[in-house]
Amino acid sequence: MSLVSVKEAIKRIVEEYPVKVVISNPLEKSAEYKKIEIILKELKGTKCYQVAKYTKTQVFHENISCEEVGEALERLSSEYKQINSFSEKNEFEVKINRNREAFVNRKQSMRPKTLADAGNNNRKKNYILEEGMDIPAFIDLGIFTKERKIVNSKYDKFRQINRFTEIVDDALSSYSKDSINIIDFGCGKSYLTFVMYYYLTEIKKLNVRILGLDLKADVIRKCNSIAEKYGYKDLKFEIGDINGFKPDFDVDMVVTLHACDTATDYALFNAISWNTSIILSVPCCQHEVNKQIKSDRLSAFTKYGIVKERMAALMTDSVRGSMLEYKGYKTDVMEFVDFEHSPKNILIRAVKGNVSNKKRMKSYEEAVNLMEEFGFEQKLFTLLKA
Repeated sequence: MSLVSVKEAIKRIVEEYPVKVVISNPLEKSAEYKKIEIILKELKGTKCYQVAKYTKTQVFHENISCEEVGEALERLSSEYKQINSFSEKNEFEVKINRNREAFVNRKQSMRPKTLADAGNNNRKKNYILEEGMDIPAFIDLGIFTKERKIVNSKYDKFRQINRFTEIVDDALSSYSKDSINIIDFGCGKSYLTFVMYYYLTEIKKLNVRILGLDLKADVIRKCNSIAEKYGYKDLKFEIGDINGFKPDFDVDMVVTLHACDTATDYALFNAISWNTSIILSVPCCQHEVNKQIKSDRLSAFTKYGIVKERMAALMTDSVRGSMLEYKGYKTDVMEFVDFEHSPKNILIRAVKGNVSNKKRMKSYEEAVNLMEEFGFEQKLFTLLKA
């Protein structure tokens, strides 16, 4: 790793003739664009670079000539702390400090070797859900064009949905029934729910029943309308609260994506109470533990607001994972999406299995020890204890 000026770092990048450059990590949280991608294209027989600027909800495109890319990189990276560049031979990782000095790390490229692959390497991976499949939700989401081609600006979302599908597929590896009943707590707009229904019925060939619950009546109406439009007769949506919900059928899988704070705990508690085979949970904002944690011995973890907030989230999910193990679930806490796309990137996967009594008790003790050290109680622990 070498320390050079930003101008020199960009000069090195341009000399390698990059096929893709990603500018990320804004200096200010208020930055208009969260990241910028510059991808080498061939338009009407002429090579150029397409610049994609991503806000939270939109992406804006412009094309620049190959001769302009160096100047554009200097201009566009002025308010960012990181540049990643990929050429046919080398990859560059550039970290920029506030003095506009650049730490440059170069390594041999593991990226595509040809222009034809630039920006299209997602298609080369053997995804479960592939370009060209008749997936109605992908067209409504804007991930596919009407011709079922991946929209250039939606590759990240395409990867994220495939990542979720892979996790579902892996969780089902030990599932032996030919039918499955699923509850999706806090389903919201339910894009992943529609994709999951498609995958389980069309690819896994299971008899599937999915019930989505949410508190917003307009969301439920819209979801039921879309399910009817797709012909998904066993996908239904109802107004319902996670806390205290009682189904009139056996539940095989519980999915809870971005249920806020302790709503995740009520969903996990319900799933455990119903002896559900599979639980998939992506927690959202977590305030309960953040309000409680304190430690005299380990106060370095709690004296900085952002560190305390992240520690509280990690402690919450650590207790949740431990309590699921205590109740007989083989549990993994894993990365759901890349951190650059969302800081809420943890998924808890729990599959009912043969967990030894020794491991169950150890997990319980680990949860208790963590809570005692930092002086808090966690909602799932409290619900199970009661």
